[in-house]
Amino acid sequence: MKPYLTLLFLLLLATPALAEYSAQEQENRRNVLAFYQLALNDKDFAAARPYLGAHYIQHNPAVADGIEGFRTFIEFLKQHYPQSRSEIKRLFVDGDFVIVHVRNTGREPGVVKSIIDIYRLEQGKIVEHWDTSQVLPDKAANANGAF
Repeated sequence: MKPYLTLLFLLLLATPALAEYSAQEQENRRNVLAFYQLALNDKDFAAARPYLGAHYIQHNPAVADGIEGFRTFIEFLKQHYPQSRSEIKRLFVDGDFVIVHVRNTGREPGVVKSIIDIYRLEQGKIVEHWDTSQVLPDKAANANGAF
C-alpha cells in the first residue's frame, strides 16, 4: 500500500476517536439531562437546584433573571401546566455549551412546540440559558417533520 493511502486509512480509523466528548463535556451532558428532567418535567426546583451554579443568567424575556427567577418559573409551570412534558430529541455538546432540541406538549391542548434550549456551564454547573420555541402547525409545508 502506498504511504499516503496508509496515512489516509489510519486517519479514517481515528476519526471516531476525535469525535468523543471530553470528560468535562460528558459531565456537562449528564448534568443538563438530569437538570432538564428534574426542573422541566418533574417541576422540582429543589432537586434541580444543585445543577445550577452560584449565579444564573436568563436570556428568555418572559422569565426573570437569576436563580430566584428560574425558581419562580418552575413554580409557574407546576401550578399552571402540571402536564407539561419536554422530550429531548437531540442533544449537542460543545465545550461548556449544551444544546437540546425538545418536543414540548401539555401547555395548551393539542399544541406541540419545538424548543431549542442552549445552556452554558462553568465547572459542570449551569450558569446561563437561552431558548427559542415555535408552535408546530397541524399541517407542514414539507414531509420532513420537525424532529
